[in-house]
Amino acid sequence: MKGLTRALMRDIGAQVDQDELRSFARSLGEVHWLSLILVVLYALVPGAEIENPNLVMWAVAAYAGFVVIFRLGLARGRETRLRIATEVLAMIAFVTVVTWAAGSPYSPISMLYLVPIVVSGVTLGRWVTLLNTALIAVCLLLVGTVSGVETLASLEHAASFMTRLAPLILVAFVTSILAHDLRLAKSRIRTLSETDELTGLLNMRAFSRIHRREHEKAARHGRTYAILLIDMDNLKKINDAHGHDAGNRAIIVVANVIARLIRVTDAAARYGGDEFIVLLSEISPESATRIGQRIRNSVQKTSLDVEGHMVRTTISVGVATYPADSPDLRELVKHADTNMYQNKELQRPPTAESGPVAYRRKGADD
Repeated sequence: MKGLTRALMRDIGAQVDQDELRSFARSLGEVHWLSLILVVLYALVPGAEIENPNLVMWAVAAYAGFVVIFRLGLARGRETRLRIATEVLAMIAFVTVVTWAAGSPYSPISMLYLVPIVVSGVTLGRWVTLLNTALIAVCLLLVGTVSGVETLASLEHAASFMTRLAPLILVAFVTSILAHDLRLAKSRIRTLSETDELTGLLNMRAFSRIHRREHEKAARHGRTYAILLIDMDNLKKINDAHGHDAGNRAIIVVANVIARLIRVTDAAARYGGDEFIVLLSEISPESATRIGQRIRNSVQKTSLDVEGHMVRTTISVGVATYPADSPDLRELVKHADTNMYQNKELQRPPTAESGPVAYRRKGADD
């Protein structure tokens, strides 16, 4: 697959990831409110270890105000990861204040630090999560210093501090590793779902997305692009004479030629059994025709060794250019399809009895 096709696939993947992040960001509001409820409930429990209840209530009110204002207004238009990062920092600040109000970094309420760590690990990546964990460690040290608990003054206090910090580090590490592995798995699944298994070219689902984006870009900026439809002429003969494995190898040969001869700004897909479709971005009709001819000639010169037999295949190519042939996305593909079958008909040798034979499209009367 060519360079820009990979880039376009990455763009598609990034768009999918952004959609997932937006969905997660919407759900993050529930996490905020749940954290607030837990803090309020803890503060109201009789015998709760809180030295400054008023500070807790002020922190709850300020955090609730931040959530409402940020989610209803300030977050609009921001990039999703930046929004989540901002909310994670606000969570850390909130937990730090209520832990300070509790009077000790060892307060049970400090375990709420797990919330921003998990959110960061799932959405922001390994390094940002580790940085946030380091920030939390600093906050715990400051709370211990301000509250009069000499956190690292002795080996005993240092061991207690590390006992408190160790679960946070472990959760940060495990969450970020699992999130990374899930992202890799999703990337592999996405690649498998958007490429043709036999040829390695795009499948039509992925190609349609790229075509739609290119069409919208061309329409918006007044640019041109072309569609090539390519059909193998003698695949059935190869299958009948040498078997379907040889036919599959012939399909791969054509796909490799297409991938080699199109530019890094183009995209190619397997359109059907022995048909291919190519998108040539920002190109004139003349240049598109030349690329189609180059692909045809290269395929014709490429031979396939099948058990000592040199097998060749030929292709027919149809070209259609936006907006000269059609301003409509679907009509443009139909125009290329019509040109491809006209090209195929012109290449068929006439019979002795009836002269030129009109080519019947596959499936036309089936």
